[in-house]
Amino acid sequence: MSGGATVRLGAGSPLGEVPGSPATPAPGGPNISWLRDAPLLSQDQPTFLMTPTAQAVTGFFVWTALILTCHQIYMHLRFYSSPREQRHIVRILFIVPIYAIDSWLSLLFFTNDQYYVYFDTVRDCYEAFVIYNFLSLCYEYLGGESAIMAEIRGKPIESSCMFGTCCLKGKAYSIGFLRFCKQATLQFCVVKPLMATITVILQAYGKYKDGDFNAASGYIYVTIICNISVSLSMYALFLFYFATRDLLRPYGPMLKFVMVKLVIFLSFWQGVFLAIMEKCGAIPQINSVEVSVGEGTVAAGYQNFIICIEMFFAALVLRFAFTYKVYMDKSMSAQGSCAPMKSISSSLKETMNPGDMVQDAIHNFSPAYQQYTQQSTLEQGVAPPVSRSIGAHGDTEKTLLLSSDDEF
Repeated sequence: MSGGATVRLGAGSPLGEVPGSPATPAPGGPNISWLRDAPLLSQDQPTFLMTPTAQAVTGFFVWTALILTCHQIYMHLRFYSSPREQRHIVRILFIVPIYAIDSWLSLLFFTNDQYYVYFDTVRDCYEAFVIYNFLSLCYEYLGGESAIMAEIRGKPIESSCMFGTCCLKGKAYSIGFLRFCKQATLQFCVVKPLMATITVILQAYGKYKDGDFNAASGYIYVTIICNISVSLSMYALFLFYFATRDLLRPYGPMLKFVMVKLVIFLSFWQGVFLAIMEKCGAIPQINSVEVSVGEGTVAAGYQNFIICIEMFFAALVLRFAFTYKVYMDKSMSAQGSCAPMKSISSSLKETMNPGDMVQDAIHNFSPAYQQYTQQSTLEQGVAPPVSRSIGAHGDTEKTLLLSSDDEF
């Protein structure tokens, strides 16, 4: 036979029809409808985020991170020899359990469209709390505002493009400089929870979807406000670190600084990047009859998957960045034994009370504070300016207001 047209079994061919029987196309023939259905079959396959493998992998990393961090928190509370420092350290360490559990639950409820928004509200509020506590911990290391000002006041601000001080050339460090750092950090503690609350409200009314950059959606406005707030807060922390890095050197600030930055700020921009990737089509959406998820949900799912894994490595690094061993040595030398369980419980309750942050925010933004700076001391005596330790739980606190005649 020459050619192959006479032996085709497709519909419409001379030998492809038997009288009295319908034409039956071969599966491998050029059937247009069969080709059109192929993508739908691939889309019906479950995405990786919905598979037991993804849940098992993230579960392993999450529970390992929880064990490591909870043990570290317990050891800090067991050897609670410097409450004013360890209070902030324990609060910072709690970011690992909160981030890990929140992200894992969001992943487990992935098919319940938009549930992750409500879970992430807790995470958003706590990360603002962590930023405040990191700056407060640095203040505690150095002995308070007055002690810091005694070291840096009047010194010229070094011009550095990397730390964003190019525009401050010719200026000197002042009380206004420290006030700006504190206020710029505290504004994030106000804006972030407020935006989280607004997100929940918009979500309830169907006006919020992750990755929806439409002007009628609340996502673009919430993202812009949060981006400005988080950038200002990060800039303030950079300025503070740049001004006090020599004073903080005995406390190993670089690893602490980098970890807090990575966990909070990098995760925020990571989520925005994934939302843009989904919007551009790089992350495929789910088109399945059985599963219906809204726009932005897949990107948020991958964000939660990545965070679950990242928290394991964060837990490992934080064990070195905020080690409990130095406080264990202080406690054993001072008391000769560790704290009882009742004391550990009361220390945990005192640690997680956010009252000090609320009072500090009111104090720093109060008009009456514009010409003053504060220095916390003890009833039993003033601590040294740069390095101090506090031994007793019962020490009460006084606040000295020192007049300020310069601004930043």
